[in-house]
Amino acid sequence: MKLKNTLGLAIGSLVAATSFGVLAQGQGAVEGELFTKKYYTDSSRDLKDGNLYGGSIGYFLTDDVELRLGYDGIHNMRSKNGTGSQKIHGGDAAIDALYHFGTPGVGLRPYVSAGFSQQSISNVQADGHSGRDHSTFFNAGAGAKYYFTENIYARAGVEAMYNIDRGETEWAPSVGVGVNFGGGTKKVAEVAPAPVADVCSDADQDGVCDNVDKCPDTPANTAVDADGCPAVAQTVRVELDVKFDFDKAVVKPNSYADIKNLADFMKQYPQTTTTVEGHTDSVGTDAYNQKLSEKRAAAVRNVLVNQYGVEGSRVNSVGYGESKPVADNATEAGRAVNRRVEAEVEAQSK
Repeated sequence: MKLKNTLGLAIGSLVAATSFGVLAQGQGAVEGELFTKKYYTDSSRDLKDGNLYGGSIGYFLTDDVELRLGYDGIHNMRSKNGTGSQKIHGGDAAIDALYHFGTPGVGLRPYVSAGFSQQSISNVQADGHSGRDHSTFFNAGAGAKYYFTENIYARAGVEAMYNIDRGETEWAPSVGVGVNFGGGTKKVAEVAPAPVADVCSDADQDGVCDNVDKCPDTPANTAVDADGCPAVAQTVRVELDVKFDFDKAVVKPNSYADIKNLADFMKQYPQTTTTVEGHTDSVGTDAYNQKLSEKRAAAVRNVLVNQYGVEGSRVNSVGYGESKPVADNATEAGRAVNRRVEAEVEAQSK
């Protein structure tokens, strides 16, 4: 019970110290989860299968690697084989590392896990036993998380639990729901609206603009420039250039303002579309860099669509691997420039 209380205090303190105002996935993020497991014990332990209920808190050391601390309590487990069906009490405290596949964001992220747990349960009072049984387990598992938003997910998985003290393997399939938060503040910036031409007036209703010196025949209600002449349609353009850390496909917090500018521009001009292009430096194989560039483009597209509300049909993504460098890959500075995602949108403005 002391272990359970200590773990609960640690989890509560970590959650309380983390601000929900900074919501993002990836390196530095924290995940809290509530779960239930079905516990299939080894037959030699003379225990009926039971249920486990618990919670966990995890911290993302990188975009893909999470260190997780958890505790679960045993329910509905009893002894068998002539021992009087005694009720078993106790629980497990565990520390695991999870490796996630895929790109952070809305959607499916499979994972594999490995770690250790310490189990303390009341033993079967037979053959002179009394007190508690303590066992150390090595755990290995696999499963998948589905993120309904960047911050809310459901998980399903299974763990194999090898009892180091007894040389036995037990199993625990599980399901859970959780929340992901932290990982850096998403900075946003307002984009200035594109200039809109004035519309001249026609107070005397003679069909032409009033008080227009340089273009006296300008028709009424026409968009005009500063001289009062008909405004000429101009092409306005917004460009995006997002940089990435080495071997990463997670959008850094300082890039959110630029992505929001692009989103605001596309909302202002609803007929526009864009293609988000991902690139890498030259470190690594061509095949690996191609996949990495596609992940980077998809990550930026995900922010445009899911964070800032641009219609998904208006945003395409493509990866070019290392095939289109804009700087010298022989230097670290040049490679940093090449680790990028670019996009460009044009619109006509009068």
